[in-house]
Amino acid sequence: MKTISQKDFQNLQQLIHLRFGIVLNDKKKALMIARLSKILRRYGLTNFNELYQLILKDTTGQALSLLADQISTNHTFFYREKEHFDFMIQHALPEILKQQEANLRQEIRIWSAGCSSGEEPYTIALFLNEFLEHHPIRGFAGILGTDISSRVLKIAHTGIYAKEDVAHLPAKYRTKYFNKLPDNLWQVKPVLKKLVLFRRLNLIRPSYPFKHQFHIIFCRNVMIYFDPQERLRLLQKFSQHMVPGGFLFLGHSESLDKQNPYFQYIHPAIYQKRNEDSIQQSSNSS
Repeated sequence: MKTISQKDFQNLQQLIHLRFGIVLNDKKKALMIARLSKILRRYGLTNFNELYQLILKDTTGQALSLLADQISTNHTFFYREKEHFDFMIQHALPEILKQQEANLRQEIRIWSAGCSSGEEPYTIALFLNEFLEHHPIRGFAGILGTDISSRVLKIAHTGIYAKEDVAHLPAKYRTKYFNKLPDNLWQVKPVLKKLVLFRRLNLIRPSYPFKHQFHIIFCRNVMIYFDPQERLRLLQKFSQHMVPGGFLFLGHSESLDKQNPYFQYIHPAIYQKRNEDSIQQSSNSS
């Protein structure tokens, strides 16, 4: 196993924090060495300083993209934290439609931020489709899945998963929404694929290129890698791109400070956007 000097480790720590908002402490050194050694082998580099210099000088962005692929954590599966999906179809979606009762056109826009290899947005799509079968709407319904890693987005586009990835789904949903392939593989059916659009996005970029606001944002097990200042900036951007009263779903290991001006707690790991007056008052007082 390769070794890394403290200077090289700190340089890469700072680079990863600056470009991706991810904080890697000294306990992550062995993990960083293991993952970034793959990039060293790919480029024929002998040490981590050469990697650092390569990323700084690479105008194509390819090396930085490979860095993002290696340092992002992508463990997930279908139907993870099922309570969130129960809440979505029993409470969040009915409330969203109720808010639009007077509209000629109704919309449901959902963003899966940090969608990894697609299991989360496809699960959202599954339950959104189940909901729409009983509550048809007059307008657009869809999900945007974004991630910083091009590698996992390719898997999401393909929509083919191992047996263990879909094991938590009830059998009736596997039969209805997946085609069984050889070698214990399962492929998402077009009925779900047409509901989801995948795009690459770095969450710490200064602004997002969205034309419409979202009614629901899933950002689960992502902000745990950010420092407090970056988390607050991210919450501000989520609020900016969310309709009044929209819902934010976090991972069950995450929570928001009650003093945050943008979202109020309503259920474990589920928050709702505060009204604009409350947000404005908090901004004026800070």
